Amino acid sequence: MKQTNNHGGLGFTAAARARDVVRNAGSVPAGLLPSAIEMSWARCLDYGLDSDQGAEFDPLARVLLAEQMEKSRHLLTHAQPVMDVLFEQIVDTQNVVVLANNAGYILHSCGDPEFLTQAEKVALAPGVEWSEANRGTNAIGTALAMGMPVVVNGGQHFLAANRFLTCSASPIYDPHGQLTGVLDVSGDHRSSNRHTIALVRMSVQMIENRMFAAAFNEMLTLRFHARPEFVGTLCEGMAAFADDGTLLSANRNACFQFGQHLEQLRGANFSALFGQPISRLLDHLLVRPQDSMALTLSTGVRVQARADFRPSHLRRHSRLAIASQPGTNQVTHATEVLAPSAISTARRDCPMDRLQTGDPQINAVVSKVKKVIGKDIPILIQGETGTGKELLANAIHCVGPRAAKAFVAVNCAAIPEGLIESELFGYEDGAFTGARRKGSIGRILQADGGTLFLDEIGDMPLSLQARLLRVLQERVVVPLGSAKSYPVNIAVICATHRRIRDSVSSGLFREDLYFRLNGLTVMLPPLRARTDLDALVGSLLRELGGEHPPSLDPEVLELFRRHPWPGNLRQLSNLLRTAVVMAEGESTIRREHLPDDFVEDIEQILVAVPTAEAAPPAPETAGAVSPAPTFAQHPAQHPAQPPEAGAGRLQDLALQAIRDALARSGGNISGAARELGVSRSTLYRKLHG
Repeated sequence: MKQTNNHGGLGFTAAARARDVVRNAGSVPAGLLPSAIEMSWARCLDYGLDSDQGAEFDPLARVLLAEQMEKSRHLLTHAQPVMDVLFEQIVDTQNVVVLANNAGYILHSCGDPEFLTQAEKVALAPGVEWSEANRGTNAIGTALAMGMPVVVNGGQHFLAANRFLTCSASPIYDPHGQLTGVLDVSGDHRSSNRHTIALVRMSVQMIENRMFAAAFNEMLTLRFHARPEFVGTLCEGMAAFADDGTLLSANRNACFQFGQHLEQLRGANFSALFGQPISRLLDHLLVRPQDSMALTLSTGVRVQARADFRPSHLRRHSRLAIASQPGTNQVTHATEVLAPSAISTARRDCPMDRLQTGDPQINAVVSKVKKVIGKDIPILIQGETGTGKELLANAIHCVGPRAAKAFVAVNCAAIPEGLIESELFGYEDGAFTGARRKGSIGRILQADGGTLFLDEIGDMPLSLQARLLRVLQERVVVPLGSAKSYPVNIAVICATHRRIRDSVSSGLFREDLYFRLNGLTVMLPPLRARTDLDALVGSLLRELGGEHPPSLDPEVLELFRRHPWPGNLRQLSNLLRTAVVMAEGESTIRREHLPDDFVEDIEQILVAVPTAEAAPPAPETAGAVSPAPTFAQHPAQHPAQPPEAGAGRLQDLALQAIRDALARSGGNISGAARELGVSRSTLYRKLHG
């Protein structure tokens, strides 16, 4: 939102013209006001407010104000220290810091004495209601009405009495995601500063984190971020879990990292969010409570995490993920099954439809799998790493008849070979040295009634393939160290980036197991081979950017189209997640918001491409070799070419392209960089690296 010092940021003339239209036509003109202000003015007309009315207010009686403050005691307790810190940052700037509850009543304020006299004219004081319906367009009331940060400058205020103000406000959400209040900084419109809203938002984040930590003080609270240095800062994600590993709540940063709204996340199980049972985290806390732990989100993003947990509680909860189950002797049931609330959430937010963004290959895959869902036909999903194999598997489970039961994912490549047997089949107490007391049920029995997703099945040790085949044929599981078998009813979905047929031919994969798993085989195309990149980017931005996602600068979109995306959808998602954070507060993601390594990769590709595409064949091999690879191709598409030779050739091509550009620019580095579309630093590195 553009801000200036002339009667309130919008420009007094534009605001006055808009007000004239309101007086004469009784409606708000389109295009003269920022969209948020325009919608607020329209609501003010619906409330029956007169834009020329004065500062009429009726503060709450002392006893009623006391009642409001008691209702908001938790908010006041954690907001007041933060307000003091905020005021120290803006002292002597003719501003007042204001805290209001979710009804718009001011609970507490602090400010410069010189400005307080002016503020009293419009009653920016405890007990006065600043809801939009009562005070017209103002930052406090409009932030509450819209549930988002708002800046209202001078003439943008609906009521004449408030037009000398500039106000920046941000809503405050309680630990359960409910709107509980708003923090505001108000001052003279002539002193408006575009950085004020950033300070307000940071302060709100601090208040919310303090409230969250206090609300879940007795629960296991996980603090995490993809960048380790951000753990323990305002940017960290915070998630609280119940005894059985069920997510109780998460702060806004956590929701952003999960890529879902709190309503979608609430009730999800720890294992569904982080790909492993909560007992693993508790084991870590027992041994190294002060150390961070590496976890992987369901999106594939790797994060560093620390847990807030008291030692006395840890003794009580040290085996939360294991509880006795009747009729299973000493084998126990781990809490991998999603809670009913999580199941209903999965049904509401089923990703099957979101997979189809216009690519005919993906549409064909979805069409095929829809025909076999619920018909007890095993599905094998093939595709490169990061192409969305688990997302498709989860979608298949979500729309099928087993959606009310567990979806248990096992990455066969991520579990050490010595542990995968016990992880899959479970074990009895004392089955081997280091085993948990009371044993473990195993992932296959955890999926009973639901879906077992075996990711990277091609990496399963040959010695375990016979046991898995027996389970699939006989539908019974025998845990390690047990003489008893347990019936199991599961649907099986497998995925791999390998060509299983080649593994069968080489003796690394059992042919009978392959035919047992290969009911329907589908291939997910790599991102570079898809035709829906623009739609995918738009869909991801809408998921990551909330109600007002940023757009992509045309230059950035063109860079995306040129990139080979070796990490596929996972790489694209992580890249956009970072870019959205870097572009926070801006409407467009530009080149400078992209990670440096991504830009560097693109620059190297762009340097190599002009010469690679134009290079004539060598005389001795003319007509006998393939053209040089272009940016649209990936090394995996040229298996016959040794990587070292390919890399060396690209380096030679890049150097030659730089020399040619330097010759054409008369040795001017800047000119050559502009011609090649890369930075000066990249040219220097290529020439002297």
